[in-house]
Amino acid sequence: MSKLGNLGARLYRGEVGYDFVGKRKIWYAVSILITITAIVGLAVRGLNMGIEFEGGAVFNTPKTSASVAKAEESAEKASGHDAIVQKLGDDKLRIQIAGVDINKSDQIKKSLATDLDVKAEDIDADLVGPSWGEQIANKAWQGLAIFMILVVIYLAIAFEWRMAIAALIALIHDITITVGVYALVGFEVTPGTVIGLLTILGYSLYDTVVVFDSLKEQSKDITKQTGHTYSELANKSINGTLVRSINTTVVALLPVAGLLFIGGGVLGAGMLNDISLSLFVGLAAGAYSSIFIATPLVADFKEREPQMKALKKRVLAKRAAAAAKGESAEAPERGAAEPDDGEDGPEDAAAAVVGPRTQPASRNRGRGRPSGKRR
Repeated sequence: MSKLGNLGARLYRGEVGYDFVGKRKIWYAVSILITITAIVGLAVRGLNMGIEFEGGAVFNTPKTSASVAKAEESAEKASGHDAIVQKLGDDKLRIQIAGVDINKSDQIKKSLATDLDVKAEDIDADLVGPSWGEQIANKAWQGLAIFMILVVIYLAIAFEWRMAIAALIALIHDITITVGVYALVGFEVTPGTVIGLLTILGYSLYDTVVVFDSLKEQSKDITKQTGHTYSELANKSINGTLVRSINTTVVALLPVAGLLFIGGGVLGAGMLNDISLSLFVGLAAGAYSSIFIATPLVADFKEREPQMKALKKRVLAKRAAAAAKGESAEAPERGAAEPDDGEDGPEDAAAAVVGPRTQPASRNRGRGRPSGKRR
């Protein structure tokens, strides 16, 4: 078995682990700091909405020797708006101008034809009206809201309402961070971005449900035992699924990183950036929230219940009593016998825990017999 597989098995059995739930205040503080940064970036810089949402025009030119910088300068001068120019195969250019009046498209086309030394009739123009872009934006928000509602309903039925609320907070956390990164980086928001957001929400939800399912199994009849608190079982569930979460996240991030850094950065395929950035940031944020946010929040919610408070008191009291006697609090639960009141003394109790003591055979050898040589 590999080292990582061996570690995963030991984490699953509870032999080793990290106290994620016990240090949840640190993770909350980190998430709050990142979220505030994302909100500030969104408020200050805003989102660079594509023409699918704001309306505008896209001009595809035939083969031309003009550079991207020259085409961008010509488009901005002719339209009075910012332009995004991408170089396609065979030295063709794609010029995108958001927010421009579509009635000026013929005028812009003629100006581009003159500056780029091509024929005006060879330039293809795709126009998007602002009303259609507004409908697309509204449909995107409606789809996101419906997704959130269905998630809460499903988790409340399959698990419990506390887990549903924790998962919803984690999803909002992931969306906020991803949208904030878009605002800070300045990448264009397109329908591909929305598709990427919905994809990473489903992935984040999958990771969270895996941990919740493990926690649900381990917390059955939790009030009938005195070995663990709810927070400890929650932490055990996180550790038990930790290697699985890391493996799935890394495997998912590698191809997305290829799209973002190689396809969009090195090869210059800018159209890949809109969906690959949302997937990359969202996958990383989703893995983080499923481990550091969702399950610790469930533990916080559950520990406020009177039954869980009473259980915690019993567990701590038992451990204190065991520590006073110098014994392990979990020893009786593992099948060791307990001394009867008034009958067995401390030596009998110790023998019940560690087992009967035996003398070495070498010390008993020869006792009860005469020693020496026969005469």
